[in-house]
Amino acid sequence: MLRVGLTGGYATGKSFVASELERLGCHVIRADELGHAVLEPGGEAYGPTVSAFGSGILKEDGTIDRKALAAIVFEKPELLEKLSRFVHPAVARLEEQMMRRIEAENCSAISVYEAAILIETGRYSAYDRLILTACDEETQVARAMKRNHATREEVLARLAKQLPLKEKQKYADYVIETGGTKQETVRQVLDVYSDLKRLAAAAQSE
Repeated sequence: MLRVGLTGGYATGKSFVASELERLGCHVIRADELGHAVLEPGGEAYGPTVSAFGSGILKEDGTIDRKALAAIVFEKPELLEKLSRFVHPAVARLEEQMMRRIEAENCSAISVYEAAILIETGRYSAYDRLILTACDEETQVARAMKRNHATREEVLARLAKQLPLKEKQKYADYVIETGGTKQETVRQVLDVYSDLKRLAAAAQSE
């Protein structure tokens, strides 16, 4: 099985590229979905998170109020780091379980893991290939403002906390530029997918 990481900056089209790869036949695992799963009651990170941040982050039904939790951690880096210590290892273990399940069912599969901070966490090295989505900053800002109903200042503040795209490009095997039309992005995805298929076939024949 070929393991592929998919990452990129804020509002650079990761989800669109992931959906296109899925449409082409790749197995796509999304970090955001795993992050939600591990924080659900019974999830690996649920207990430690509630213990650390208190019952004030819980809704009446016992689930974590993600907006309340976000309001607490994103203003204080040390609290965000504490939450990350609970969530990131749990997500990594859940991802590995899913990857192994996919490989057991189809050893020639192409599995794609979509995550925003693969490079920052060092997880990028766990993949056979790394795809980066990228576009210019003004496009990022415009997309994020429209999608998240955020102000320009809020978007720029979030971008300032991320590793610059130019730095991320040093780690990538493929860079998909998403600043053009959807058709242009799809063409790039097809090119990348063709190469991934070739690599997966070569790996299976070894």
